[in-house]
Amino acid sequence: MKTTKYTILLMMLSFLGFAQNKNAKATIEVDGVCMMCKNRIEKACLKTKGVKSAVWNVKTQNLSLIYDERKVDLEAIKSKVAEAGHDTKTVKARDEAYEGLHPCCKYRDEEIQADHKSN
Repeated sequence: MKTTKYTILLMMLSFLGFAQNKNAKATIEVDGVCMMCKNRIEKACLKTKGVKSAVWNVKTQNLSLIYDERKVDLEAIKSKVAEAGHDTKTVKARDEAYEGLHPCCKYRDEEIQADHKSN
C-alpha cells in the first residue's frame, strides 16, 4: 500500500516538472531598421494568441517576449513575424511579404541599412 502511494506521489511530482510556463521569456533576433519596423514587428507578435508582451529594440534588433507556452511556441511567433515581412535567424519572410514593406523598411538593402545608421 505504501509503495502504491509513493508511486502515485512520484508520478504527480514528475508531471509538475513538465508543466509549461505561462510567463515564458525569450529574446530573438529580428531584422528591421526603423520605428515603422518596430511597430509592425510588435503588432504581429501581440496579435498572436498567447503573446503577452513584445518589445523590439531598433538598435540591437532583439525582440523581447513574454508568452504563454501553453498557447503558443517560439516557432509560431517567428512565423507571424515572417508573415509581417521580417526575418529571424531561423524563419525568413517570403519575398512577397518583404516586398510589401514600406521602401524605408527594406532591411535587406545595404544602402537602406547604412542610411538608417547615419540618422
